[in-house]
Amino acid sequence: MTKIHPLATVSPNAILGDNVEIGPYAFIDDNVKIGNNCKIHPHAVVFSYVTMGDNCEVFPGAVVGAIPQDLKFDGEITYVEIGNRVTIRECATINRGTKASGKGITKIGDDVLIMSYVHVAHDCRVGNHCILVSYVGIAGETDVDDWAILGGSTVVHQFSHIGAHSMVGGGSKVNKDIPPYSLCGRDPICYAGINIVGLRRRGFQPDVIRNIKDIYDTIYYHGYNISDGCSRVENGFPPSEERDVILNFIRNSKRGIVRANDLNEKGTID
Repeated sequence: MTKIHPLATVSPNAILGDNVEIGPYAFIDDNVKIGNNCKIHPHAVVFSYVTMGDNCEVFPGAVVGAIPQDLKFDGEITYVEIGNRVTIRECATINRGTKASGKGITKIGDDVLIMSYVHVAHDCRVGNHCILVSYVGIAGETDVDDWAILGGSTVVHQFSHIGAHSMVGGGSKVNKDIPPYSLCGRDPICYAGINIVGLRRRGFQPDVIRNIKDIYDTIYYHGYNISDGCSRVENGFPPSEERDVILNFIRNSKRGIVRANDLNEKGTID
């Protein structure tokens, strides 16, 4: 049974699923579709052209679907699409897309945690199982792949790409692409090893983790430039999903990947 508090404002044109709860002073605009078992807390705002999946929760002060903070936006109809089991904490903001980008949609995947005061700008794509910690800001047209974690107060340059299963340390300034499976941080940001803890938690086997580390050691620490390092990996490592994910990511990077750290630390696997 859907419960709408009498002090909430809900457009009659909004489509609400079963067992939706909307708290006092929440605002649900026209052209909004909210899935089953969602909870919209007091003072949360969901503007037009937002689609939200099942079992989502939007906390007080969050604003989903505001027009983009982009001077190219000209009032066109654009969208926000949110998956299932997404939690949007206090005062987070998720903006609609712009047609000028060629996308016109901002997308959040399934099982994503967006903590307080996070900003997701126009035309960003956030994959499944991602965590954006408090005060993260990702600029327009940033892609964040599945299982990535961005530490608190991290800021990400527009058009950046954050690889799958990567982790970015808190307070980082991301101005280059973050390779998959990697751990990056420091100032200026650099590659600091692979995300060993995250990979272990997600069930990667020790031999797979070792292989990922050896691939990155070849790319970053054997004295090759990035292109030559990738060629060495392609020719020197047997085909695997992880090898191909890394090579495809690097070769398709538009901004270039982060550099190695200045200390030339290869790290160890216990």
